[in-house]
Amino acid sequence: MAILWPVFVLGIAYALCRFLLMLIPPSIPSIEVDASDVLEDPNQTKENSFIYIPRRGKTVQKDRVQCYEPATMKYLGYFPALTPDEVTEHVEQARKAQKIWAKSSFRQRRLFLRILLKYIIEHQELICEISSRDTGKTMVDASLGEIMTTCEKITWLLDEGEKWLKPEYRSCGRSMLHKRAKVEFYPLGVIGAIVSWNYPFHNVFNPMLAAVFSGNAAVIKVSEHASWSGCFYYRIIQAALAAVGAPENLVHIITGFAETGQALVSSVDKIIFVGSPGIGKMIMEKASETLIPVTLELGGKDAFIVCEDVDLPSVVQIAIRAALQSSGQNCAGAERFYVHKEIYPEFVAQVVKIIRTISVGPPLSGRFDMGAICMQEHSERLQNLVNDAVDNGAEIVGRGSFGNLGEDAVDQFFPPTVLVNVDHSMKIMQEEAFGPIIPIMEFSSDDEVIQLANDSKYGLGCAVFSGSKKRAIEIASQLHCGVAAINDFASNYMCQSLPFGGVKHSGFGRFAGVEGLRACCLVKSVVEDRFWPYIRTKIPKPIQYPVSEIGFEFQESLVETLYGLNVWDRLCALANVLKMLSEHNSATNSVKKSP
Repeated sequence: MAILWPVFVLGIAYALCRFLLMLIPPSIPSIEVDASDVLEDPNQTKENSFIYIPRRGKTVQKDRVQCYEPATMKYLGYFPALTPDEVTEHVEQARKAQKIWAKSSFRQRRLFLRILLKYIIEHQELICEISSRDTGKTMVDASLGEIMTTCEKITWLLDEGEKWLKPEYRSCGRSMLHKRAKVEFYPLGVIGAIVSWNYPFHNVFNPMLAAVFSGNAAVIKVSEHASWSGCFYYRIIQAALAAVGAPENLVHIITGFAETGQALVSSVDKIIFVGSPGIGKMIMEKASETLIPVTLELGGKDAFIVCEDVDLPSVVQIAIRAALQSSGQNCAGAERFYVHKEIYPEFVAQVVKIIRTISVGPPLSGRFDMGAICMQEHSERLQNLVNDAVDNGAEIVGRGSFGNLGEDAVDQFFPPTVLVNVDHSMKIMQEEAFGPIIPIMEFSSDDEVIQLANDSKYGLGCAVFSGSKKRAIEIASQLHCGVAAINDFASNYMCQSLPFGGVKHSGFGRFAGVEGLRACCLVKSVVEDRFWPYIRTKIPKPIQYPVSEIGFEFQESLVETLYGLNVWDRLCALANVLKMLSEHNSATNSVKKSP
């Protein structure tokens, strides 16, 4: 007891010192990013602003990317649509910079992340406002989908990134006990990414962070629907890289259309794509020409399953957030709602009650719960999905209301809509809507809902709610998808140690987590001598060239020695191996002694 007391005191003192050190603010450099040209002028009125009227249909201006605010149709400017030769030049610049950055220390890479994290925390409103202006989402939606997710990824990389990129030692097996086996992770080179528009800040930072921290360069093509914000966010990355002394041109943001993306796929060492299945197939075809690895995240039709034993009011709130986050323009959003028949009427009633209170409008022009639809003509597609459902027997039981939209942006908004009496013959239950539509279908048993949830060409994620965690886990384990949340929605993505991705038409490969980080690496298997130079590899004489007559017999005994099913058989085989080695050595020596 006398010995334990000093140890206890020292432990308390150590913990107290660690706690006090945590209270000391870390010394992290600040960066300055010019935002004067992206901040909205409060004195600007409709009379002295430009209203952008985008071209409808397939005809677009090929030499430049026009940018506008979906919620107000105000013109934001334009960026060049890069040619294939210009893309190749960007990639070559990044490749030269990467050769230098590959030798950087993890300490330098962590400082880069800390500088970014500090800037993000101090400029949350600016980052969210720019995302809101370029995509039409509310500030709250931007905070949830842009800021929190990115901060979580940065802190995970700071805490665990180096550990998962260090050599990992593996077992050597029975035949290689004298060896040491390990896996080493080296940068691939230039990571290319073609990202979607729905979360312009996070979709740029997500692949960039993994690529740069693992020693790669990154060239990212931003969507033509979010180029304005993507190019501003690039300034943040450039400033942080400069602050840590990184080589110029390590990260590039490029703008353009399909031709630009195809050129990127042809010139990088790996491609990450976030988008639709149709474009994903084209990416795969192009990548097959150079045989580079591909990660595809192609959206989903996620099932939201509610059993009869849940706390209904809390689940209803989660369900509405799952459907309406970012105006439903969320690849991991809930798009199919399956509710047990015992609580189906009450669930629908509570959802409708809340939906009818939701106001839709320009997010920076007033207090609105939901913002705009980003892509031109997408509202029309959403209405067509609703019309198809109604024509086939569905019923609209609730819709949100519009605020003061302004005559120039009416087509860019869609009210949150609740549908009942839906079934799987309707397009709304089969096609990814990517909008604020809540189709609710009832089920009678767990087996039935499992069958319904799996009846989809998509397989990204699911959410299962039950008062019995065991029951929810049992249902989720039988769903064919890459991500499952138990009694929650999309919580997986906030656990950045987990991989993210799907199956079927939702794509393949993973980003985020250990798997996503290592996917940016050349994974190299290495075997070395454990006791060098005392024990070295030497080919047994019976199988040295020229091979002895007993070569195969020796191999049979060696295999049984190593892998026999019981100890006695293995010992007998070992005795036979030693006997053959001895006899072979004796015969060889006799040959050498004979004249």
